[in-house]
Order: sequence, then structure tokens, then C-alpha cells
Amino acid sequence: MSLRDAGKHLAQLKVAVAGISPDPPATQKKFAEKNSLNFPLLSDPDHKISKGYGAWGPKTMYGKKFEGIIRSSFLIDEKGKIIAVWHKISPQATVPEALKVLEK
Repeated sequence: MSLRDAGKHLAQLKVAVAGISPDPPATQKKFAEKNSLNFPLLSDPDHKISKGYGAWGPKTMYGKKFEGIIRSSFLIDEKGKIIAVWHKISPQATVPEALKVLEK
């Protein structure tokens, strides 16, 4: 289940969802509309936030090394404390993993 599809259930658990990427706002808007996202996307073109959370770093694709976004999810409490982190997580695994923590 995706974050978009779990929106009502997450809201019942008092969880707010936000996404972040290095894309400019116009590109994010098109992506959000195309995928019917029901949460905000934040733009991080200088990678400052992504680097701070360890979600920007070295990657390898087809034998080529480069820097890029590392798909990650963070569960942050109301005081701003990170209570769970998942790096290299698939979109389909994000909600089930978060629910394991939230529904304890």
C-alpha cells in the first residue's frame, strides 16, 4: 500500500505525510497531479535537507557511480525526534513498515 492510498488510515493515527525531492516545484506539481498525491512535496534542489537526513549520497547504476537521492522514509514524532528510519525502501514497503512501529 502506498502513502497516497493509506492517507485516511495514517490521518486516523495522526500521521502527516510529506515528500521531498531535488526536483523543482513545477516538476513536483506535475508528478503529484499525475499520481494523484494527497500530501505535499517539498523541493530540495541544493540537497541540503536530503544530505542532513542521509538520503543523498553515492549510488551506482549500470556500473556508473554518481551522487543521488537514496529513497528513504523517516517517522518523526510531534517533538521532531526521529523514531524510525528506512533507507533504500520501496514505496510499497513504506506503509507496512511504518505501521509496525505506529501500531505497537
